[in-house]
Amino acid sequence: MQFRSKTTMDVTEAYLSGRMEFTDHEKLRELINLLDNIPSRCFILDVEDLEFIDSAGLGMLLILEEEANERQIDLSIRHPRGSVLRSLMLARFHDILTVLQ
Repeated sequence: MQFRSKTTMDVTEAYLSGRMEFTDHEKLRELINLLDNIPSRCFILDVEDLEFIDSAGLGMLLILEEEANERQIDLSIRHPRGSVLRSLMLARFHDILTVLQ
């Protein structure tokens, strides 16, 4: 998985691409570090260009949600599509996180 981020006073957005898998735990650490350095209380993961997410990737999203909650930051997932959307829906992530189409 690769990502780039953009921060304004209102929101921090991380644009994920590629495949989110078990081997991406270092990238998860980088995403968590972003939470420590944002001026707003809104963090959006844009997953439009994410091609695949496995069960470990779903677990990493849960870890990221916990970290955001500890910092009182609202985490949302935006633009899931294809197999990523199916994985999120099967895992009922819409019950845990805000999923924006």
